[in-house]
Amino acid sequence: MTIKEIQEEIIDEFSMFDDWEDRYQYMIELGKSLSLIEEQYKTDDNLIKGCQSKVWVHAELKNDKIEFTADSDAIITKGIIAILIRVFSNQHPKDILDADTSFIDQIGLKEHLSPTRANGLVNMIKQLKLYAIAYQTQLN
Repeated sequence: MTIKEIQEEIIDEFSMFDDWEDRYQYMIELGKSLSLIEEQYKTDDNLIKGCQSKVWVHAELKNDKIEFTADSDAIITKGIIAILIRVFSNQHPKDILDADTSFIDQIGLKEHLSPTRANGLVNMIKQLKLYAIAYQTQLN
């Protein structure tokens, strides 16, 4: 699936819920299904800076696509990174770099997060795109 198709799927899923309590619950469930990072990658180098909670992300290039794994010590944050990894994992670095992240606004995520969590979300996206830049330069 393309990044856009995955984003559309997430928008559809979130539109099924009428209120934000249900959406938060859904995000928590998504977090539980996250492909967890191996313990050896839970290092300071893999911590996302600027997050209120601890969020670790590891990236590997396999067959010209980036595979992400992650974990967090907070359940909502784990759900947020699970959404981002669902969108960006197993995608080509250039597609990640070119991706529009407005789906986050379409599902209403940013407006329902505390300012520190919203800032953390921006930093998560930034870090995933930095991995894409690094791997894209390797492919060129």
